[in-house]
Amino acid sequence: KMIKDMTAGSPIKLIMTFAVPVLIGNIFQQLYNISDILIVGRLLGVEALAAVGVSAPIFMVLLMIAFGFTGGLTVITAQRFGAKDVSGVRASVVHSLIASTILSLAMTGLTLFYLPQILHLMNVPENIWDNAYRFLFVLCSGLVLVVSYNLLSGFIRALGDSKTPLYFLIFSTVLNALLNLVLVYFTGLGVVGSALGTLTAMTISVVLCVIYIGRKFPILRLRRTDWVYNPAFMREHLYVAVPMALQFSVIALGLIIIQTVCNSFGSDTIAAFTSALRIEQLATSPLVALGFALATYTAQNFGAGKIGRIRRGVVRSSLVSVLFSISVALLVRFVGEDMIGVFIKGEKPEIIDIAKGYLDISTLFYVFLGQIFIFRNTLQGMGQSVIPMVASIVELVMRSFAAVYLASRMGYEGIYFASPIAWVGAAAVVSFGYLKMVRWFRHCLSCRKKHFRSEDADLRSEAETVPAE
Repeated sequence: KMIKDMTAGSPIKLIMTFAVPVLIGNIFQQLYNISDILIVGRLLGVEALAAVGVSAPIFMVLLMIAFGFTGGLTVITAQRFGAKDVSGVRASVVHSLIASTILSLAMTGLTLFYLPQILHLMNVPENIWDNAYRFLFVLCSGLVLVVSYNLLSGFIRALGDSKTPLYFLIFSTVLNALLNLVLVYFTGLGVVGSALGTLTAMTISVVLCVIYIGRKFPILRLRRTDWVYNPAFMREHLYVAVPMALQFSVIALGLIIIQTVCNSFGSDTIAAFTSALRIEQLATSPLVALGFALATYTAQNFGAGKIGRIRRGVVRSSLVSVLFSISVALLVRFVGEDMIGVFIKGEKPEIIDIAKGYLDISTLFYVFLGQIFIFRNTLQGMGQSVIPMVASIVELVMRSFAAVYLASRMGYEGIYFASPIAWVGAAAVVSFGYLKMVRWFRHCLSCRKKHFRSEDADLRSEAETVPAE
């Protein structure tokens, strides 16, 4: 059975069962990205690796906008599914397709037009500027594919199926690595070959995903009557999707600021942080997966009006997240140095030292990062986008201030502390916001129950005073 109803059964069992395929998918997603820099770094050298590295935060902003926007749209899909509203699910798919098409076209046009100015603003060194521009131009030309894949995967996950997107991602990752290797090594296209390999793999994945949904998910098969535009329903989608897109883009913008500061220290420092961040993203995949699972679980149960069940899922998931955070932090501290060396061509001890220094600091704060994913995704699943947005702004301000100020005082070592400081601030905001929202919802439910009990009492009183015929 592909579709999974998460409104009944053991909360933590459902969440973990959903999270495991997402985790495997996240690992393959990171391998997808790692294969790019691994092949480029090993075959083309440090400067090419640095060019891909400075491009990563820019593309990450666009990816995060697509990810947040489509994720927000499919929250409504999941809520309709939790409420057993089949026609509402299909209507949500239609409105999501319309909104996503407009987004992808707008992002592509704006990015390609302003790309040179963006690279100059980021202080990209002259020796890697051309490679960075060519790599990003090719990738950004295929943004419609990025949006499409995230939206299709979001629809499937909204119905409780986290396995199918995993299968497509595994296929795409393997294909991407093979295409990158062929196009970089055998054709002489350099970093452009890596970008073309990524887009080709994603195109094939999107086509296969469409075919599979059409065959295996009857609830998502659209009819002519479903294509009725409803402005109010579109606003309901955008109310969640736009703040989520802004929230994720704000997070990525913080990474751009860090990258801009990092760029001023030269190619070796850029290559070091590129390697360290890839390792960190891979290591924290379990935390991301748990948050993903909780978002779908929360959305379905919120649609069914089961607030108490959401609370139980959050408490247990939070404890699991702490265990994951400690485990992956210890793992990275033990094997991180060996992993860094995999990305670098030749003996580069100074690059390894810089990357290891960052990981030694950031791993101490993984617990806070894990709690951000728990509470932020829960709030988003409940359709609450303001608090996560505030947390993202706090994260941006704290990360940017720490990166700029500490780097000016301590050199590149100051950048080590930027993300950890931001994680602490954002975790405080989303955890406090979650507690306030749950209390508010419980109060509303309590008031409704009292209201209904009062109405029942009034009806009984009226019945007792009516004389028998």
